[in-house]
Amino acid sequence: MSIDTTSATTQGIVGARNVDHFAYTVPDLDQAVDFFVGALGAELLYTLGPVEDRDTDWMARQLAVHPRASARIALLRFGPVSNLELFQYTAPGQNTVAPRNSDVGGHLLAIDVTDIDAAVAYLRERPGVEIQGDVQLVTDGPAAGNRWVYFRAPWGLQLELRQVAGELPYEQTTEARLYRPDPEWRGAGIPGARGVGHVGYTVPDLEQAVAYFTGPMGGELVYREELTADAGYAGRQLGVEQPLVRETAVIRLGPVTNVELSRYTVADQRTELPRNSDVGGHHLAFFVDDVELAAARLSGVPGTEVLGEPQLIEDGGPIHGDRWVYFRGPWGVQLEVLNMPDGMPYEQGTSARRYGPSPAWTNR
Repeated sequence: MSIDTTSATTQGIVGARNVDHFAYTVPDLDQAVDFFVGALGAELLYTLGPVEDRDTDWMARQLAVHPRASARIALLRFGPVSNLELFQYTAPGQNTVAPRNSDVGGHLLAIDVTDIDAAVAYLRERPGVEIQGDVQLVTDGPAAGNRWVYFRAPWGLQLELRQVAGELPYEQTTEARLYRPDPEWRGAGIPGARGVGHVGYTVPDLEQAVAYFTGPMGGELVYREELTADAGYAGRQLGVEQPLVRETAVIRLGPVTNVELSRYTVADQRTELPRNSDVGGHHLAFFVDDVELAAARLSGVPGTEVLGEPQLIEDGGPIHGDRWVYFRGPWGVQLEVLNMPDGMPYEQGTSARRYGPSPAWTNR
C-alpha cells in the first residue's frame, strides 16, 4: 500500500512539539519498573490503574483491546529528554510471546553511551541481562565508525548500546542530522549513558513507513543502510537464528527523537502486529498543543485511523487534566497525541518531572 502524502499535511501533526513518550507492554510491571529504575537509572513519576471498563466497549474503542481488558501503567523519566511508559495488561486472548527483531512489530530501545565497553561490563553484572554477542564496529556505510551491541532486559525486551562516532559519513551527503543525546544524564545507571539514541520498529513495507513518518508525521530522512547476515552472525548478534537481510531507514522525528525503521527479509517472519494488550505491544506518542484539532486533521490523512474520540482525564489522579487519543498508521502501527498542562497532580508526590514540551517541533 502506498501513501499519498500530497493530499494531506506534509508538515507533520498540527501543533506537535516533540515525541512525548514511547511505550511498551511488559509481562510484569513491577519487574520492569525495578529494572529501568534500579539498573538503568530511570525515575518513576507515577503509576495508574487498573484502567478498565467492566460495562461498555470503551477499552475496545479507545485502545483497540478486548472490552474486558485491564491495564496497570507506569510512567518513567528516562534520560534527559525522554519519557517511557510501561503497561501490564490482563486481557482475554492475550498473546504473551513478544515479536522477535525480525517480526513485523519487532522493536527496540537504544541508549547512547560514551564508553560502550564500560557499559557492557556494567550490564554483565546486572541479574537477568543478556548481552547478545560482541560489540560490533560499523566499518562502512553512512554510520561507519559507530560501535553497537544488543542486550535484553530480564523479560526479553530488546535494547541496544551504541557509541556514536564524532563524525559520520552521512553528514557529507545531507544537511539532515541525527539528534545526539545530551552529554549529561544525571543519575544514569549505565556508566557514560547520554540518553535514548533511537527507538526502533520493524515494519512490513519500508517505503510505506518512510513515507508516513516523513510526510504526515513530520520526520526527516537522515540515511539508509542495509545489512546481510548469515545464520551464525544473525543469531549471535541479532537474536534471529537464520540468514537475513535488513534494510533500515533512520529518521529524525522532531527535536529530540530518532526513529529507526527496519524491514527484514527472513524465512519465517511473523507478520501480525501485537495488540496494545499483548506482551510486546507498543506505541509512540506526540505532545501537541490541541488534541482535538490534531485528531481532526489526522482523521483526514490517508491510511490513518483515529480510535474513538479525544479523552479528558478528570479522575483526580496523577494525570488529571490529560487530553489524549490513539490513532493507527497504515500498517497498524499504534500512535497517540496528547496534551498535559503544567502543574499535573503527580508533581505533588515527586521532584521528578516529565520531559517536555519542547518550544517547537523544529527547535533543534
